[in-house]
Amino acid sequence: MDSAKIEKLVKELIIAIGEDSDREGLQKTPLRVAKSFERIFGGYDKNPEDLLTQFDGENYDEMIICKDIDFYSTCEHHLQPFFGKIHIGYIPGKKIIGISKLPRIVEIYARRMQNQERLTVQIAEMIDKLLSPKGCGIVVEAQHLCMRARGVEKQNAIMTTSSFRGLFKKNQKTRNEFLKLIK
Repeated sequence: MDSAKIEKLVKELIIAIGEDSDREGLQKTPLRVAKSFERIFGGYDKNPEDLLTQFDGENYDEMIICKDIDFYSTCEHHLQPFFGKIHIGYIPGKKIIGISKLPRIVEIYARRMQNQERLTVQIAEMIDKLLSPKGCGIVVEAQHLCMRARGVEKQNAIMTTSSFRGLFKKNQKTRNEFLKLIK
């Protein structure tokens, strides 16, 4: 990330908005924004495959769920935050993943400019690729500031997206069990 360039551009943006970039409250804003972008967009320099910790599934063939994973992301259309909870479930094949790795996969993809639909699919694709499970399901529930603070200004709207693979897609009973367990 080019922090010096970000600082310069943020200063120009402050001026373009009609503010005085030299007033006390704004003097260090370009630096603060550049530093915050390192965290907000920190997913670009990470690869989920690098954090993989797999274990023998020991013939476990029931659903594994990690739900209510908090996330924050940035809408690629308006550069506004969107945030909420992600629920991940899978039925292992031969391997299981270290449970902390599921929120880490979420974090990597969420810390990029995103749309919610792509974020949902990227998580499902990575779990499918890393584990080759019998099936997996992802549900993302999010609030979007681009919808709350501008545009239609609907304060309580929640957008829900899902992606199902394998048994979660083919078997209605499996999908229903997952959806019931994440509520």
